Amino acid sequence: MNVTRPGYRFELGRDGLRASLSSPSGEHWLTLVLLNAFDAIDSLDETIELGKPVVEGDTLTLERRSTVWDRAGLSVTCTGEGLELRSWVEGKGRLADVHLLGGRSLLATTANGFFPTGTSFRTLFSPNPGDPPKLVRPAAESAIVGVSGDGFLGRGHWFFTPAPLFLALTTAELDDPAEPVDAGWLGLGLAAPVEELGFVQVAYRPGDRAFHLALEYEGHTEVDGRFEAPALLLRPGLATPYAGIRAQRDELAAREAAPPVRRRELPAWWRQPMFCGWGSQIRLSAAGAGPAPALATQENYDRFLGTLAEHDLVPGTVVIDDKWQDAYGTNRPDPAKWPDLPGWIAGRREQGQHVLLWWKAWDAEGLPEELCVRTPAGRPVALDPTNPRACAVLRETIGEMLSPAGLGAEGLKIDFTARTPSGASLVAHGGGWGIALLHRLLSVVYAAAKHANPEALVITHTPHPAFADVTDMVRLNDMLRMDDPGPLPAGAVVPQMLHRARVASAALPDALIDTDDWAVPDRATWRAFQEEKPDLGVPSLYYVTDVDTEGEPLEEEDYALLRRVWAEARAREER
Repeated sequence: MNVTRPGYRFELGRDGLRASLSSPSGEHWLTLVLLNAFDAIDSLDETIELGKPVVEGDTLTLERRSTVWDRAGLSVTCTGEGLELRSWVEGKGRLADVHLLGGRSLLATTANGFFPTGTSFRTLFSPNPGDPPKLVRPAAESAIVGVSGDGFLGRGHWFFTPAPLFLALTTAELDDPAEPVDAGWLGLGLAAPVEELGFVQVAYRPGDRAFHLALEYEGHTEVDGRFEAPALLLRPGLATPYAGIRAQRDELAAREAAPPVRRRELPAWWRQPMFCGWGSQIRLSAAGAGPAPALATQENYDRFLGTLAEHDLVPGTVVIDDKWQDAYGTNRPDPAKWPDLPGWIAGRREQGQHVLLWWKAWDAEGLPEELCVRTPAGRPVALDPTNPRACAVLRETIGEMLSPAGLGAEGLKIDFTARTPSGASLVAHGGGWGIALLHRLLSVVYAAAKHANPEALVITHTPHPAFADVTDMVRLNDMLRMDDPGPLPAGAVVPQMLHRARVASAALPDALIDTDDWAVPDRATWRAFQEEKPDLGVPSLYYVTDVDTEGEPLEEEDYALLRRVWAEARAREER
């Protein structure tokens, strides 16, 4: 089977096991291994026999005999835009990892083992910010996109959870993925409805001039009959990876795997400059006032906002950050910190300001154990959105936070979605796992928020196209590096945040962007980032008197800069 299209060439190898993908001029891109592996939780999937390739029109189908499944195979369809690979199995078993663009072969009498796809690409783009921060990386390095991560070394891929399930490769060597290159980019995108994204993460696993993709299901998907992995779309000729993400959004919408881009009628106050108190809580903590979560108090927030007002800075939206509540799972105001939170919120509203509450996803603090995802020993690790009782409690909690009869807040800043449960031995009430489980959680929260207050603003850091129906605004998240720990190097902050904004606006062009503000290495870097904010989205301020944990004081020129930036942002919205 040889197929030539304006953007690529596809040629099936003589052995029926491999195929080449090259540029129209014949430049080698990939040597595709036409195997996959659907590992079960108790056994590895190995191919012991390969069927004869079947070609029907522009589609190649290849079945294989598996050591685990009754039947298995894949198809490759050549379209005008690129290739669509579909991998499937039939039988019974609990999925561990699903390997695409590679698999285990016992076909030969000599060379056996795992065979990945060969590559001539030099540069890899991932839409998922990591630690250390990179806009691009060598194609020989790994990358992860998913919903699990934190500040521990090797797990710093938590800033977007999830980012678009999309990677891009180019034969060029470059530093800035926003600049078009003559070689173009090849996009690799996964396409399936969100309820079928039952894996915690997809990993790009490199080898020597090779790679494959692994989808980590962790044993929580039970196959009984036919199971098909998400379609893998290979799209050559992309001008930039960001253009590829935007095209991926349209493709997912066309497949009804993501909401279509739509024009939203947004409340005007959503676009007003925001103040979030976390950075100032950190500053007080660094000065010896105690742990930062203990400093989310009514007294401190009055002081923060009073200081800003003294400099003619009045944010339209105020975010009360971690930890205003008595417990993360119950989300009742801590009376020692907030003796009258409903009254305080009402007072701010009378002054024309809107108050959001920081909400920690997944945390089960204060909840009954039976409402939680648990370890085999019964220890709770997260609220369980597959449990109807847990969902009822969550709806009631969100309603109390946002309804006029409750606390009266006007939205949520959602954090810690990267704490999505991960572990093969964890036990949940019902089915669903990974990315799909996070979407289920946020669906409950989002619906409850809108029921309590139709104008409620919900901010997440989930710029995957399928999450367009559970978010109004995407936050760019913290500017942290976790190996020191400490903030990003000074020269990396603005390029990294520009990168994040480009990813978010390409994947969710109908959602707003919260620029975030914490933490920066120095005042000069902070100033440079403020200048960019009106172009990126809604300006967000975390600092009142000092910048970063070292305490570099703000000067009058800094307050003047904020006044100018906020005025510019407000003027743009008026136009």
